Amino acid sequence: MANEEKRILIIRLSALGDVAMTVPAIYSLALRYPALKIDVVTRPFFARLFINPPANVNVIGVDFKGEYKGVRGTLKLLKRLGKLKPDYVADLHNVLRSWIIDNYFRLRGVKVEMVDKMRDKRRELFRTGEAQPAFIDRYASVFARLGYPIELTFKSLYENSTPTLPFEPARPAIGIAPFARYFNKTYPAEMLQEVISKLSAEGYHIYLFGGRGAEAEELQKWAAKAENCTSLAGTYPLEDEIALMGAMNAMISMDSSNQHMAALAGTPVISIWGSTIPACGFMGYGQTADRAVYLDIPCQPCTVGGSPECPKGHFDCMRKLSPDIIVEKVRQVTGKK
Repeated sequence: MANEEKRILIIRLSALGDVAMTVPAIYSLALRYPALKIDVVTRPFFARLFINPPANVNVIGVDFKGEYKGVRGTLKLLKRLGKLKPDYVADLHNVLRSWIIDNYFRLRGVKVEMVDKMRDKRRELFRTGEAQPAFIDRYASVFARLGYPIELTFKSLYENSTPTLPFEPARPAIGIAPFARYFNKTYPAEMLQEVISKLSAEGYHIYLFGGRGAEAEELQKWAAKAENCTSLAGTYPLEDEIALMGAMNAMISMDSSNQHMAALAGTPVISIWGSTIPACGFMGYGQTADRAVYLDIPCQPCTVGGSPECPKGHFDCMRKLSPDIIVEKVRQVTGKK
């Protein structure tokens, strides 16, 4: 099929970290099959993750709160996508909205394959901690079932280019993204501030990453209390944030979208895990197991995607994870004794 001019429609509508995980698979697919036309459907903000795409990748940003809202909007979207006349549909989301698109094309004789979310295996994961396949590998398997097997050859968004940075970070530079969507995936603030204090005392320069509004306000307070610490939260557009992550000697992140964005930039990521663990399948692309920091206590994992509270009430998975463990991991990753 490598020499045939075919078209594949790829669907992944949310969330930011999940869309980021599709990038290595999609770019690897594009480079392996340069004659294959690839259309990626996602939300407009997430489309900005596809920096320096291969020539045969076209990203379509779809606003479900605006032009494509509701039943009428869905019909309008189906009409638009129908004009692409794909030969294959790769559903990397597997939710109700993507099913509608899938069935539209199935009725027109188009082959459709969906990602396996392995929902039926989660009870076993919680009981034994048995690892599930990484989602990036599951995305690759969707392409293989459509007749396009790949090796994950992606290295970085900037493999063939050098990004223009808004400023040059001081060295050694450690990026820290303290927040996650859910409480039980977030390392306690006071403990992470202790990590910052210890790293600063050792000569590291700390750069804090976060969103606009409340996160930016909170991180400005953190930066004001620590030496060699600068908050970048809410300051730069997404593309510049990813470029700056790529300029870090290492990133510290929760199990959140930040670990995936930093991984896309080719940066070593020290990931901190609480209610989830790497066995859930969300390890950052290209990251080695020794960079994941977690206690592996009996109640881990207690969720796959996160939840607003600890079901046991003690939150030991994070509260018993010493800041010194994280500091030592930074030393190891950056080669500093």
